[in-house]
Amino acid sequence: MKRSHINRIIAESEKFLEEKMFALPPFFRWTPADWARAGREADEIRAAQLGWDVTDFARGDFDAFGLVLFTLRNGNASDPGGKPYAEKILILQEGQMTPMHFHRSKMEDIINRSGGALMMEVRNCALDGTPADTDVTVSLDGVRRTVPAGTALRIVPGESVTIHRGLYHRFYCEKGAGKILIGEVSSVNDDHADNVFAEPIGRFPAIEEDEPPLRLLATEYPEVK
Repeated sequence: MKRSHINRIIAESEKFLEEKMFALPPFFRWTPADWARAGREADEIRAAQLGWDVTDFARGDFDAFGLVLFTLRNGNASDPGGKPYAEKILILQEGQMTPMHFHRSKMEDIINRSGGALMMEVRNCALDGTPADTDVTVSLDGVRRTVPAGTALRIVPGESVTIHRGLYHRFYCEKGAGKILIGEVSSVNDDHADNVFAEPIGRFPAIEEDEPPLRLLATEYPEVK
């Protein structure tokens, strides 16, 4: 992805969240210059990789395979005394698909916060690690439901689905939904080691630096000098 494209996406996302009256923590607006001055007091943000995450899953087509995320809070799996939870806010636009994947460790609730319907396709994981064709039992706001493999659950604003570890899932907007604001509440998040995709795919974009960054992504924070 070109840096200019990422900058534009973040600027549009900030405006969208403001319109939805979803306030972010103060560091959301930190510039690269702010990060260059930040000392050890910001180590938790660095270590937990809180902040902006814009990805095209290394497909080079953000409008088809893209997602904007902001990690609000997170722990560290290697720190038993740290936070055992994480929270993200996601922005999904119509036409985008988040690829089929599961998490080795993370359990999460995906919540439709605002917009049209979110479509969540679910499949069990077979013994060989591929998506299975067996019926899937999920919890929708505390109510168990068993559906055929590959069913796309329709989740409207205010509703949520629990994604257990090892459960394959992919999601997209229902046609006509526009942009959807999605919440994620989970156990500790590790996007470097915990995601397993059904097809070989990248988690983070390759970035072409065609202009200076508006905001640094959560994977780009400089070390303290």
